[in-house]
Amino acid sequence: MNRVIHKVQPTIPAIPQRLRVAAYARVSNDKMAMVESLAAQVSYYSAHIQRNPQWIYIGVYADEGLSGTKDNRPEFQRLISDCYAGKIDMVITKSLSRFSRNTLDTLNILRELKQRGVDVFFERENIHSNSGDGELMLTILSSYAQEESRSASENIKWRIRKKFEQGEISGWCQLYGYTIRRGKVTVDDYKAAIVRRIFEEYLAGDSATVIAKRLRLEGIPCEQGGQWKQFTVSEILRNEKYTGNQLLQKTFTKDHLSKRAKKNHGELPLYLVENAHPAIIDADTYQHAMKRMESNQKTAKRPEPKMDNQLFRRKIVCSQCGRHFIRKNTNGTPGYVCSTYSAEGKDFCLSKKIPETTLVEFSLKALGIPEFDKELFDKEIDYIVARYPNDLAFVFRDGHTCEYIWEDRSRVESWTDEMKKSAGDKTRSRKRSISHGSHQESHED
Repeated sequence: MNRVIHKVQPTIPAIPQRLRVAAYARVSNDKMAMVESLAAQVSYYSAHIQRNPQWIYIGVYADEGLSGTKDNRPEFQRLISDCYAGKIDMVITKSLSRFSRNTLDTLNILRELKQRGVDVFFERENIHSNSGDGELMLTILSSYAQEESRSASENIKWRIRKKFEQGEISGWCQLYGYTIRRGKVTVDDYKAAIVRRIFEEYLAGDSATVIAKRLRLEGIPCEQGGQWKQFTVSEILRNEKYTGNQLLQKTFTKDHLSKRAKKNHGELPLYLVENAHPAIIDADTYQHAMKRMESNQKTAKRPEPKMDNQLFRRKIVCSQCGRHFIRKNTNGTPGYVCSTYSAEGKDFCLSKKIPETTLVEFSLKALGIPEFDKELFDKEIDYIVARYPNDLAFVFRDGHTCEYIWEDRSRVESWTDEMKKSAGDKTRSRKRSISHGSHQESHED
């Protein structure tokens, strides 16, 4: 008896699944022509997707003025996140170079999307990433796109360096004390007076932090509505442009993928253009300021970073400003202070220095151990929140928190024998000076 097989057709017709489709558009700079091009791409893709009855329009993700070699494209990152979250079935983009110019990144992203069932269609190349020969073609085309990006980057570098060799200034759009219009540099008299004052006060002995605080208290406006800070003042003091000269190629781009600027420590030649624009200060004043800055850096007490004195590195977070605490060894007494407070003072962060012994003491309590164990500390404790004035919250990796209140040490306890001797010497010297002055006055009378 022969076996007979009959196929029974389904009685309920299959409902065609509509694909959830999004588009990605990008332009590499924010000039008006490019902005209009981006708007045109958005309009085109919106209409194109909505016209197809088999597609559900999800949206157009568009990045403006961002390079395809960078990984900080916010709309691109949002697109990928939505794909991973299962909100999108297919992505349409103009070309491979619009999607990314890094071969490795492109393939990694496409493989991740393929595993999640998301297809990417490149219009110009007419390739679906989920097709049989898609990955091979994409590997080849991505390599071409990456090489094209590298070649364009090298051409731009060559052009800029040729300008440097000819002493042609480029990439300078604003500087406090100057007005720059259509490449012409003129002195802003009001701001130039502030620049001269900064140099004068610094050479008179004031620190950059003190100068910044004084300018804030006097209500003197900073560049672009910002606030005067130690860093702002230091940058003015370091900038050779105030002498009327300009040093070119102080930084350079290491590679075309990261596009990160790197300080030129001798890897490439520097070009000094003299009398490039009107000067605000003379060269001697600038050189004296640089000598004082170098002298301060040499005399500053900076202990060598060792594992035993970096117990709490990047572990303590300031509740006032969100920055990490850094280690400071003042007169032989180590402690941790907020990096904002250290650089800018209490006007920008109201926090206190925490003695290292205090941090060790409460770490032992939080962990319930008799002796400090760095490895156990890092394993168990995620971070410490320092709240003003004296609150410490130890946040464990499992989510629970231990909070403690620490006490300030009295001034007498915090003084070492060396500090007491130094203070005594200063007092005696001051008394001798006063006595000498009084004697001089009586002699003149």
